[in-house]
Amino acid sequence: MRQILRTHWHNFLAALLLIGAVLVGFRLWPHDPLRAWFPSSTAIYDADGHLLRLTLASDDRYRLWVPLEDISPSLVDGVLLHEDRWFRWHPGVSAWGLLRGAWVTYMRHGSPQGGSTITMQLARLIWRLDTRHPAGKLIQAARAVQLELLYSKHDILEAYLNAAPYGRNVEGVGAASLAYFGKPPSRLSLPEALTLAVIPQEPARGVPGRINGSTVIAANLKASRDRLFERWAAGHPVDESARPLFDLPLRLRSLSRLPFEAPHFVEQVLAERRLDGGDDMRVTTTLDLGLQRSLERQVRQYVEHAGDRGIRNAAALLIDTRDMGVKAMVGSADYFDASIFGQVNGTLAKRSPGSTLKPFIYALGFDQGLLHPETVLRDVPSAFGPYTPENFDGHFLGPVTATQALVRSRNIPAVQVASRLGHPNLYEFLRDAGISRMASEQHYGLALVLGGGEVTMQELGGLYAMLANRGEWRPLRMLADAPRTKGTRLLSEEAAFMVMDMLRQNPRPDDVVAAQPSRLPLYWKTGTSWSFRDAWTAGSFGPYVLVVWVGNFDGSGNPAFIGVEAAAPLFFRIADALRAERPGLVEPVRRNPPNLRRVPICIASGDLPNAWCPQVGSTWFIPGKSPIRVSTVHRPVVVDTHTGKPACPPYDPSRTRTEVYEYWPSDLARVFAQAGMPRRAPPPLPDCQGGGQVAGDPPSITSPLKGSTYQIRVSRLGSEKIAFSATSDASARMLYWFVDDAYLGSAAPGQALMWAPDRSGRFLIRAVDDRGRRDSRELRVGVME
Repeated sequence: MRQILRTHWHNFLAALLLIGAVLVGFRLWPHDPLRAWFPSSTAIYDADGHLLRLTLASDDRYRLWVPLEDISPSLVDGVLLHEDRWFRWHPGVSAWGLLRGAWVTYMRHGSPQGGSTITMQLARLIWRLDTRHPAGKLIQAARAVQLELLYSKHDILEAYLNAAPYGRNVEGVGAASLAYFGKPPSRLSLPEALTLAVIPQEPARGVPGRINGSTVIAANLKASRDRLFERWAAGHPVDESARPLFDLPLRLRSLSRLPFEAPHFVEQVLAERRLDGGDDMRVTTTLDLGLQRSLERQVRQYVEHAGDRGIRNAAALLIDTRDMGVKAMVGSADYFDASIFGQVNGTLAKRSPGSTLKPFIYALGFDQGLLHPETVLRDVPSAFGPYTPENFDGHFLGPVTATQALVRSRNIPAVQVASRLGHPNLYEFLRDAGISRMASEQHYGLALVLGGGEVTMQELGGLYAMLANRGEWRPLRMLADAPRTKGTRLLSEEAAFMVMDMLRQNPRPDDVVAAQPSRLPLYWKTGTSWSFRDAWTAGSFGPYVLVVWVGNFDGSGNPAFIGVEAAAPLFFRIADALRAERPGLVEPVRRNPPNLRRVPICIASGDLPNAWCPQVGSTWFIPGKSPIRVSTVHRPVVVDTHTGKPACPPYDPSRTRTEVYEYWPSDLARVFAQAGMPRRAPPPLPDCQGGGQVAGDPPSITSPLKGSTYQIRVSRLGSEKIAFSATSDASARMLYWFVDDAYLGSAAPGQALMWAPDRSGRFLIRAVDDRGRRDSRELRVGVME
């Protein structure tokens, strides 16, 4: 007998072990997690946790998977109390529930009751089962047992809470909590949690818009919730204090009022996630919703106000230079206005930047030792080979400092500086700064300086952020968890600082506001593209870089699209609004670069002052890099008091006096004369040795262009002519031209001499003035059929 009992006991244990092994085998057998059955929405948040958008899942449902641990315990316990009190103990099917449902439905012919457990409900949702008939109910029960074998109670409950219907196309507590209450399910109050607990039983009840458009939960839904609270209070007496809350009206937000913020920004984030294969359901961005709404408001109001000038569309971009996060992005004046193609993201469109690239030309010039902020440049009629740029206003100012040339957006000085750049030149600099889809360098030539290429607002914003960050370029960030890269240095600290100092001196177009002192300086530059298609203003204030564009997405022009008149007012509206809304806005602490000095200069020439310079100023100077020379504009001339002509040494103090003359180069002297401001011409120098004069500047060949190749048809050799011209010192009276060692002829300063090459090849061109000073350059002549 004892042997028999022992055998039965061993068999029982073996059966238990076998059953256990089968159960463990089911759990260990490879199978997809329950989450894989349900495509998820994506919730996009700003940097402070404000919901920007909840997208639809791939099956056109609002469904946001939330881990069970992140769901309010009140909601979890409320669902179990309301739907399946024995969930943690049954094997997926409740015999009592099925029998009770069958008795009520078929025997008593009452309201249909399924008697389904939470596991059975999940099975119906996963396999889309029709459970209105006994056969469907049996399949549902079998599938429920299957789920229990494969998954833990934790996983099944989590899946059900994330898949339960909550009216219309809302499924799961994550989406329902955000859609109806505007908060994550972890922060639900007890009335809100119990409301969500009862909705899945009849998801059409009380959903906003279903009851006469009211957003207050319907009476029958409130009654169902209150009955659940009575049962809840019996088991949670400590929550009796919350009873008054259940008497207050509970509002559910309509789905039509789901946030749809920063649409262009959100769509760019979603598009980049699709390209990267990202599948995060919660995406936190760098956007600041408060700043976003401020920019949208200013853009909308500005376009409404400026509509009488044909301004119907604009875009704006705000970047935090400290972490390169995009804080606000307005891709068009109205996302929903089809007449302006409002859904186009203007910050991604390739457009001509006009003059907004000029600051980087001067920065490169500073780094290559070509100039400093007070270097005097020539704003005079100039030809750069076949390229003959003009200023926007059609006039020329003569001598201008680099600072004045940048602030007043003069084209000729900018092209002059660009033509002298070595490596990197502007094209190479833009390529290194990540400007995309650029054509070949030869395609642009020097026209790139004045907006001959195309950039996006985001690319331009990155360039101006590089200036604010002392020459370090870093990519823009749109996601909060995007890495903060160290950056690539494209400009020296000194060059970036000097350009920012130049931009700071750009006066505001509204003098009334400019008269009010501000502790927050603005650094800004405008741009206007060819044919008035694009008006730009880009700059920085405080920790931000702001880029503004005004134009039409179809590329049509408008004479009103001028940077300083169309884009600058919007730029300052936004800047002033942000400074008013955020009074604590301050500029990040930026110390002067250590390798930077202030040096005295002669204001007229921009060079170190000589003894005769009447006005002395100062400028920033990079020791060992910035150009250094003594000014030669002001020169003394010893004049014979009896003849009024320059005297020869030795000088008799009783018969001579010293007069100071301005020796301007020939091209600048011509501009002064054309402007009605002729300078007193220096007297001709005497033939005596030196004549007591300071050595002047040598000629400077302006044509042919340095490094250029002239292409001539074979049939035109010997007849097609090339112009030779040069600027000369005011003391020169004649220029003599040579090709290789052959004398070509002479011409007065400012006049061109024509030469017709009779062969192809390389030639050395020399210009010598009548004081023996000279300049030379190589010319290449090519032939074509």
